[in-house]
Amino acid sequence: MSEILNANPTIRNASDLPTRRGRTSSATPKTHTLGLFASSIPSSTYLSDPFEEAIPSSESDSDADDDNLVEPIDEQEIYDLISTISDPEHPLSLGSLAVVNLPDIHMKPLARDLQTVLVEITPTITHCSLATVIGLGVRVRLEQALPPRFRVDVRIKEGTHSTGEQVNKQLGDKERVAAALENAQLMSVLRKMLETCQ
Repeated sequence: MSEILNANPTIRNASDLPTRRGRTSSATPKTHTLGLFASSIPSSTYLSDPFEEAIPSSESDSDADDDNLVEPIDEQEIYDLISTISDPEHPLSLGSLAVVNLPDIHMKPLARDLQTVLVEITPTITHCSLATVIGLGVRVRLEQALPPRFRVDVRIKEGTHSTGEQVNKQLGDKERVAAALENAQLMSVLRKMLETCQ
């Protein structure tokens, strides 16, 4: 018997998603990839396109950054960064599909100036074959948008995926992530997912 799996995923209306961003019309042209953060975050190499080669910054730039006051980043800002990522299977965002949820984002202090951002994603179905790709997309988005003082940890929420432990092992392994980011076909999928980020 052939049945459609997850024919009706839960879809949230974009206006019902929690956000600090002002509601803008879809006709407004996208002026900067950082959206809300464009004017508040100084330009630096950590905000560049993760798919381009990094340009080394001078030592004087890093000394000047140390003198600046550090603005705190909270769970809501993390959610705003990742909720607009497109799902690779559906023409909707991860926030609209409830793959990423505000209560599943946790900030934990590591050391004096370091913090870990833990994002638990909830696949739309328990055997989602693209859970690793979605997790990788969330990780890439956060690593490109957050300052270097943040460590990103993306996991499958416990009990929401049949192979969640294996997916978490892949997402947590830096060498596997680096190898995945060298795959041209996967990079094409990730670029497509991140095109809708505000």
